[in-house]
Amino acid sequence: MKKIILILGIVLLVGCKSKTVVTAPKPEEVKIIKLMLPDVSESQKDKAYELGKRVLMTCNTSKFKPFNESEATASVIKNTTEERLTKTCTRFRQYYGTFKDLQLVEIYKNISDQTTIFRYKALYTKKVANKELRVSMNQENKVSSIKSLDWVDTFQNK
Repeated sequence: MKKIILILGIVLLVGCKSKTVVTAPKPEEVKIIKLMLPDVSESQKDKAYELGKRVLMTCNTSKFKPFNESEATASVIKNTTEERLTKTCTRFRQYYGTFKDLQLVEIYKNISDQTTIFRYKALYTKKVANKELRVSMNQENKVSSIKSLDWVDTFQNK
């Protein structure tokens, strides 16, 4: 009888053993800080402006000088083709008119990937809507992304 109680006790303990719960790791929070305009070098501001303007000027001239390895990352070079820009520009010219210029509004630093995000207001001849152009530069001072968004006054990390 003692043996049966001992065996049942062991089976009960093994059966009641709690399962280990595997928790998914929390995604790393993206930390973005706003930089003051004077805190960023003029050469980096000029480069971001020129490369961003080159993309939007394609809408006016229908000619695009492709980025090279010293200006942009491989993914940006691959995705920024004249065909894709022409398609986008056709839509932009129809809705917004002729591209005039870029106005630098804010600069942010993404701490997790060390990119600098330049936020420009894109100025067009038609005033129906405001557009934003974001030019992200990596640590090597190369364009790592270019995005066009509808303008909102507050920065939203999209």
